[in-house]
Amino acid sequence: MQHQSLFVFDIETVPDTDAVPNLTGFDNPGVDERRAELERYHLEKTGGKNAFPRQPFHRVVAISFLEAEIERSGNQEAYLLRELRSGGEAGFDEKKLLEGFFGYFERLKPRLVSFNGRGFDLPVLKYRAMVHGVAAPWLYDAGDKWNSYTQRYSPDWHCDLLDVLSDFGASARVSLDEVCSVMGFPGKFGVSGGDVTAMIDDGRIDEVRHYCETDVLNTYLVYLRLMRHKGTIPVDGYNAAVADIVSLIESEATARPYLNEFMTAWGQASNNTFTL
Repeated sequence: MQHQSLFVFDIETVPDTDAVPNLTGFDNPGVDERRAELERYHLEKTGGKNAFPRQPFHRVVAISFLEAEIERSGNQEAYLLRELRSGGEAGFDEKKLLEGFFGYFERLKPRLVSFNGRGFDLPVLKYRAMVHGVAAPWLYDAGDKWNSYTQRYSPDWHCDLLDVLSDFGASARVSLDEVCSVMGFPGKFGVSGGDVTAMIDDGRIDEVRHYCETDVLNTYLVYLRLMRHKGTIPVDGYNAAVADIVSLIESEATARPYLNEFMTAWGQASNNTFTL
């Protein structure tokens, strides 16, 4: 199958404490107390190494994505940026957010692009979809044994950059921020994933969505550089895709000032050299 679209995505989550009484028998109703109990449980499970909750214990609060149309000429591709946006709003319903994501995904039938999406984002989305009884048949039924969304070594279906750039674990798995730092991309600025829970507690869902969108832009920039390295896009194709991002930011500058902040950080990281 030749996909007609790229779908670059990222999610933001907070710890889901609803299962804590069933998990450990801890029945204190306080959210902070249950979060502490969830951390205690995971530290115990990992021998004190990692308090980060496993994938089922995350509640999805935002999903951001970038959609780009794929144009082909022989073995080469070009990417035309269509939109950058998010789900997740004040007073959101997680079930509706998941239904919207999987519904849009099944209509678009895209090539997925993520950074650690196979290890974290998609498993979280699948667990949470099961919690709410949300179906996603295309995720499982499309493709064949060797080429599908569930096949790890099929980056034309789902390119998890963390997997691909590390040669599927043969070399060190570096963070998105680390990759961005050497390539002259903005990476993290102002907010990190560790800030999200406190931001949601404070009602700052819009800021979480904005942060998630900038992570999607960083992921797309790294993907473009990978496609240039593979020879899938020529230099002028890479530069055209970058110009699309700049045009989007300029056109949305008034309505989405956080994109201006991304542009400023990009200029600082690249010495104002955005193209190759």
